[in-house]
Amino acid sequence: MIEILSGPELARARDTGALVAEILQTLRERTVAGTNLLEIDRWAAQLIRAAGARSCYVDYAPSFGRGPFGHVICTSVNDAVLHGLPHDAVLAEGDLLTLDLAVQLHGVVADSAVSFVVGDAPSPQSAALIDVTERALAAAIEAVGPGVRVGDLSATIGAVLRADGYPVNTEFGGHGVGSTMHQDPHVANDGRPGRGYRLRPGLLLALEPWVMADTDELVTDADGWTLRSATGCRTAHSEHTVAVTDDGAQVLTLPR
Repeated sequence: MIEILSGPELARARDTGALVAEILQTLRERTVAGTNLLEIDRWAAQLIRAAGARSCYVDYAPSFGRGPFGHVICTSVNDAVLHGLPHDAVLAEGDLLTLDLAVQLHGVVADSAVSFVVGDAPSPQSAALIDVTERALAAAIEAVGPGVRVGDLSATIGAVLRADGYPVNTEFGGHGVGSTMHQDPHVANDGRPGRGYRLRPGLLLALEPWVMADTDELVTDADGWTLRSATGCRTAHSEHTVAVTDDGAQVLTLPR
């Protein structure tokens, strides 16, 4: 399903996106060495509830997971890159943490992810991983516009990641959002330009470059959810929800 949002729906989407951004910002500010992943999940649940919103993850049970997910946020640490299931684990100085959050407010979903290093001294490798995903995301957002093909966005992301020497996995990537969290079109993190769905104003896309330092192969934890690099290398993930406009893209998941 692909939804094209009306003007009033887009206004609500801006509210949802701002809420997601504010929650992620708050969680990042609170997270320090010694923070438990379950504590982050509790904080997120409290913030979502206080806003009158609903988590998209608690009841989420896709074919690739061992659902329902049962938590409100994904917490992926170091070699975990996607769908990190919160559990009883304490963060240490220098850990690379990705927080991935999707909520629904007033019937519209927004989805965003941020990677950061716990503490004040990120390793060069961690800093480089985060930087390349953020640059790939910025390039994809810049490429968004009416008539642009999904393959153009995929090729743009892949070009940035590959230019820095990273292998690219295309199994999981960006996607449409609207009244539900995962919709078509799928936006792989590499591809061929000029192919795929042609973007239209009113379409919401969650664009999410993610990368692993030295492999494109994923393995699944015993929890049935957490996806890790097959080699144990570090990973990073950056995501924004954007609205396609007549002039290009509006990033919805930024703090107001």
